[in-house]
Amino acid sequence: MPSIRENFELREKGFIASYGCLSVRSKGRLRRESPCAIRTEFQRDRDRIVFSNAFRRLKHKTQVFLSPLGDHYRTRLTHTLEVAEIARTISRAMRLNEDLAEAIALGHDLGHTPFGHGGEMALKEIYSAGFSHNEQSLRVVDVLEKNGKGLNLTHEVRDGILKHSKGFGEILPRNQAEMADTVEGRIVRIADIMAYLNHDLDDAVRSGVIQAKQIPADCKKILGNTHSARATAMIRDVIHSSLAQDSSLVLRISDDMLSAMMQLREFLFHNVYRSDQVHREFLKAKKILTELFTYYYENPQQLGKELKVIEMDADVKDEQTDVNRLICDFIASLTDRHALTLYCKIFVPEPMV
Repeated sequence: MPSIRENFELREKGFIASYGCLSVRSKGRLRRESPCAIRTEFQRDRDRIVFSNAFRRLKHKTQVFLSPLGDHYRTRLTHTLEVAEIARTISRAMRLNEDLAEAIALGHDLGHTPFGHGGEMALKEIYSAGFSHNEQSLRVVDVLEKNGKGLNLTHEVRDGILKHSKGFGEILPRNQAEMADTVEGRIVRIADIMAYLNHDLDDAVRSGVIQAKQIPADCKKILGNTHSARATAMIRDVIHSSLAQDSSLVLRISDDMLSAMMQLREFLFHNVYRSDQVHREFLKAKKILTELFTYYYENPQQLGKELKVIEMDADVKDEQTDVNRLICDFIASLTDRHALTLYCKIFVPEPMV
């Protein structure tokens, strides 16, 4: 009698298109494991990510606005959930593996620093110009989680996590090396930008950094005037513009939609991410992380204690691990409020009673 997992795998074969990634066709894990009787390989990956320490820390990590007091501002966790929902919606409509897309989406920002991209820029300066949150996310799932054992995820999820990021580059890269191996991974890359374009604009208006009337008219004409309208327009466009060719799916965005998305992204970079209000807070965040990095370099015994507190084994070693690497791992893992608490504890004098 087939197991529950085997029944799921049969259902996948009956539903997923030829260009989708079946669970049974996974290239496997870094360390071989016996299959689960209940869950497919990608379902297991999704569960491992959701139950990880790094995933829980996302709720106190900045998306754009540092330490927001309003209940409705996005955090790195809510951003992740929005990416996952968009990726699942597109994958379902295109008859792809929703579990794989969801697992990649849920894990794509696990290595993101405190204080958003300001924290990432700080680590580029004080640790390495080559530091990137997508590579750090892969390091989290491969090395740092579970006290140095890692989550041992499948190749497809790890590949999607590594290749989700685009910065200010192409939304749909022409360089094949930048594209995920699976269509599901490529969809997460698109879902990521759809999510942040919509919610960052929403939060920027809510905060007063920009006013709705400043949004370019061409963007409003193509995308709509509300978060729901914009998300719906983007999702429908990629679904209807993409083209199935033999056993492959070429993801496409219509010229008008792509132009509107690029224009909106440029508008956000100039008017929100690089605004005086946001930039001032990023400079403060950079100072905090820089001084914490220096302190733990000069006091490695304190670093060991802190790593144990957050369940990142101080004895984690691989071919590139050194003290600077461990400090980078620790700093990147911090939530905004943990970084602020440590900074005050170390550098702010306590009043005598």
